Amino acid sequence: MKVFFTQDTLINAGTEKSLLFTIPYFSKEISCTVIYLYSRHDLKEAYEKAGIPVIFLNLEGKYGFLSGYKKLSKLLREETPDLVVSSLFRANILSRFVCKSLSIPLIGTLVSDSYSEIVLKKKSFFQLQKFKFFWGLDRFTAGIPNLYIANSSFIAKSHIKTLGVPIEKTKVVYRGRNIPSQVWKKSAADTFEFLSFGRLLQIKGFEELIQAFAKVHSKYPNSRLVIYGEGLHRPILERLIKELNLTHSVSLPGVIPNVTEMLYQADCFVFPSWYEGFSGALVEAMMAGIPIIASDIPMNLEAVNPEENALTFPVRDVKALIQKMEYAITHQNEMAELGKNARREACRRFDIQVIAKQYEAVLREAYLKYAAH
Repeated sequence: MKVFFTQDTLINAGTEKSLLFTIPYFSKEISCTVIYLYSRHDLKEAYEKAGIPVIFLNLEGKYGFLSGYKKLSKLLREETPDLVVSSLFRANILSRFVCKSLSIPLIGTLVSDSYSEIVLKKKSFFQLQKFKFFWGLDRFTAGIPNLYIANSSFIAKSHIKTLGVPIEKTKVVYRGRNIPSQVWKKSAADTFEFLSFGRLLQIKGFEELIQAFAKVHSKYPNSRLVIYGEGLHRPILERLIKELNLTHSVSLPGVIPNVTEMLYQADCFVFPSWYEGFSGALVEAMMAGIPIIASDIPMNLEAVNPEENALTFPVRDVKALIQKMEYAITHQNEMAELGKNARREACRRFDIQVIAKQYEAVLREAYLKYAAH
């Protein structure tokens, strides 16, 4: 079985990382190639090191759909894959038109709640009109894929409304990660470090995290906060840190190669996102065994169980987040137990080898149903 995966870029983000982790665990009977459209090569070396063939279409501009259609059509006509799996908006749209014209079975992916009310409310009038145009294009072509793989049950259900994708056309496969040999241990240091990472975007909730930390730090001056990542929201976060006089206790180190290793040096992982897909970062924190505080969005609650293996707080509720962060400082033994429970749960449910088998089973089922004959 020959499968081509199309995606926008090889940026170091959730969807791209999850594919990088998953493909090497497929059986040898499946030949996989990753095609990416635009010039972000962050993970190219990692893909090649993992033995995953990659093809760069080198599309110029933000879209370049006409050029992309010609290049992708030519490639797929020459390579004749049995299945194409597309991820993220631009690759989704391009793959739908090309696969329809070439009669190649297509599997779409649902990786984020992109059309949620939270997203709509944050856009200006003109942004909203552009957003609605592309939403309409997404919805208009959403019937082309033969099947969808969603990374959470909530994401699958939300797209019934937003894209009209029937639930029976969707399979849920969570994001997986390798089980680390290292296990988080409670630090004996005098300082207490909160850690978070992700792209520096408003929807990631880092503003609320910094605001909450300011109150926590005023009460517990030996606390500190580190947020790894990069993005358009950096100037706003830097200004907020300065306004709250937190320049010596909050740091934004940017992107580093092995950010998950930082989990073992911190005391608590905080995940304050407004919305997500099913987060690989949250799974990585669970695998490490570090105590977790997470927003109560439905996707997070498919991974963690409140008060059993993590603390949760109402999304964007700064006061509630303050309470949870203060509890983490004052109840470190209890938090350590939550971390142990989280690791146990993650190893059971999200082991990459288990997830890869589930993913491969969906591909095989689709191959037999749509491509083999």
